[in-house]
Amino acid sequence: MEQLPLEGMPRRLYSCTPSRLNSWLDCRRRYRFSYLDRPQPQKGPAWAHNSMGASVHNALAAWWREPYNRRTPAMASILLTNGWISEGFRDAEQSTRWRDHARGLVSGYVETLDPADEPVGVERTVATRTKTIAVSGRIDRLDRRGDELVVVDYKTGRRPLTQDDARGSLALAIYAIAASRVLRTPCHTVELHHLPTGEVVEWEHTDESLGRHLGRAEEVALEAGEADERYRAGDTETPFPPSPGPLCSWCDFRRHCPEGRTAAPDKLPWDALSDPS
Repeated sequence: MEQLPLEGMPRRLYSCTPSRLNSWLDCRRRYRFSYLDRPQPQKGPAWAHNSMGASVHNALAAWWREPYNRRTPAMASILLTNGWISEGFRDAEQSTRWRDHARGLVSGYVETLDPADEPVGVERTVATRTKTIAVSGRIDRLDRRGDELVVVDYKTGRRPLTQDDARGSLALAIYAIAASRVLRTPCHTVELHHLPTGEVVEWEHTDESLGRHLGRAEEVALEAGEADERYRAGDTETPFPPSPGPLCSWCDFRRHCPEGRTAAPDKLPWDALSDPS
């Protein structure tokens, strides 16, 4: 017999990451494919722009882990080259051109950094919980500026960034809240560092704006958690309608979604790249 929940028992916390919450907001069918279906539906081929972004992130993290006297632009180039991910590119020639371009991005970026300004954390996992959610995530870099912490997120996409990108980011706000609670140090400022342009986009949250983001995360978690329960009860379709639109071209699960294939054209794995020259 199915065991009935006891009256007055606390609701189980919804365990998540910002990526899981954003996946629910973007497309509920993709959310189901990503987090509920097991075995997970087969994904499409790797995307070259994701390989490039991961290579840059990995190189910058490794650069900070080097001894102080080895934190040079040349070392950043070496780390990028040694850790280059070649999946998703059209051929070896395209991969090499983008590797060389990425090498210039990381070496140029670290020239703007003080190698002695040790971060509080690199690829640092932080977590927090409320009465509704247990949320965790990994921060690219966590700096200390005076008496406060600053969340730094690296970006490698070709689209220029705006303050709205930093202000409206649910992930960055959650990282700031979690970092503040874990390290018991105020954290209100979030920064997007756009390597292709060298631009730093900053937003300084207030306690109220961070609270609004956390409240929004809790609302999303309640919706997604209820859908998860319905899925486990056997309803695998009703709570998970697709959200057809232009972004369907870039969905890893496109092959499993007729509505997505109709909504947007196929893309080649390297189509998000612009000419690096």
